[in-house]
Amino acid sequence: MSESIYPQASPDLAGKRRELAPTIQSAFDAFSKSVFAEGALPAKIKQLIAVAAAHITQCPYCIKGHTKAAMKHGASPQEIMEAIWVAAEMRAGGAYAHSAISLTTMNENHERHED
Repeated sequence: MSESIYPQASPDLAGKRRELAPTIQSAFDAFSKSVFAEGALPAKIKQLIAVAAAHITQCPYCIKGHTKAAMKHGASPQEIMEAIWVAAEMRAGGAYAHSAISLTTMNENHERHED
């Protein structure tokens, strides 16, 4: 079962995206280049943030691309794995924080049944 539901990234697919919306693709490319340029945060840190975000959004292309970019900018395997663990904690934190909705709902429902 080695097939993926995700098509392999390719120059053909990238070309088709550009062909169908060239202005938007160019704007996206410029935006991406600007976001990941050295700035107040070094490029390595930006790529580690992107690795974590890619795991939260579960984008396989982003995971692969930003992991490669992080390594290119000097990130160690340990730094990359720690970034992934930060993502895992944040994703779990969302479920933990949203449990307040269920707890409040259960409490409201319990109070209505007591009346």
